[in-house]
Amino acid sequence: MAAMSTTGPYGAGDADGAGNAAYGRKPFKRSRSHFADRVTADGRDGWPVEAGRYRLVVSRACPWAGRALISWRLLGLEDAISLAVTDPIQDDRSWRFTLDPGGRDPVLAIRYLSEAYDARESGYPGGVSVPALVDVPTKRLVTNDYQRLTLDFATEWRALHRDGAPDLYPRALREETDEVMEGVYRDVNNGVYRAGFATTQEEYEDAFRAVFRRLATVSERLAGRRYLMGDSITEADIRLFTTLVRFDAVYHGHFKCNAYKLAEDPVLWAYARDLYQTPGFGDTVDFDHIKRHYYQVHTGVNPTGIVPLGPDLSGWLAPHRRQELGGRPFGDGTPPGPPPAGEEIPAAGRP
Repeated sequence: MAAMSTTGPYGAGDADGAGNAAYGRKPFKRSRSHFADRVTADGRDGWPVEAGRYRLVVSRACPWAGRALISWRLLGLEDAISLAVTDPIQDDRSWRFTLDPGGRDPVLAIRYLSEAYDARESGYPGGVSVPALVDVPTKRLVTNDYQRLTLDFATEWRALHRDGAPDLYPRALREETDEVMEGVYRDVNNGVYRAGFATTQEEYEDAFRAVFRRLATVSERLAGRRYLMGDSITEADIRLFTTLVRFDAVYHGHFKCNAYKLAEDPVLWAYARDLYQTPGFGDTVDFDHIKRHYYQVHTGVNPTGIVPLGPDLSGWLAPHRRQELGGRPFGDGTPPGPPPAGEEIPAAGRP
């Protein structure tokens, strides 16, 4: 099938992370994004920054798409880039627009994200992944490079940022930020998937230990500073948050990352709550989508499809006291406004 792998509803390159190992065939390995074009201020890849031209396709279940959602909100790109949200439950053609009237995205007029992939490259053998940036006039996929997309939002799209948008990728801190993000990606963001989709005890234990070694390192780093890079939120915090917010709800049980819960690490739990309660973070998180997706789609891990009732989510709104460490969440900027009309998280997805 065009733009699909034969390994199930995910392809091996799917940014949401299932791939072959979800079906017990071989060890989990995340592929590089196949479509790595960039939208830049000078349009050097043929895709110039332009208000209204592109549509950001996400799933609220996916941590990689969650990064794009948070960046999009913090930078105030809502008026420049429209948003499409897929159903958290997929069928054999992967991400679908069944949340929209008639089962079609109202802007792209397509039923499946795979149609934008097909328009870009007929017969593409990889997976259909989110986040994806689609060219509205041609309905063609531009990029599914989840690692680069948010960095470009922060740097190449500056002319269209809202007034008061934070600097999420400060030039003076980029080398250190990249180093921190690489460790978090390898051992935490991707590490939970390596544990969850491991096919041998040894693979699982290696991934498990790496996850909790890195969490301990990050916890120590955050004990005396409010954010990973100091006094203000950066891209590094966004990338760590999207894993932490899913940790107790899915990774602890579903992916067997159960040395302890996030709520049992006082530093990480307070840090995650601080971010969740910050405009632009928690207002993008839909726990209902997250839980139903992981437990119902990952049939190789959870063949019954039963979605657990727990954990209790009310703690996400509890006081965190991280403000006592000082800092300014948005640096010299200001918080974003409320989510645009129609994009609020339903009650079922909130604490």
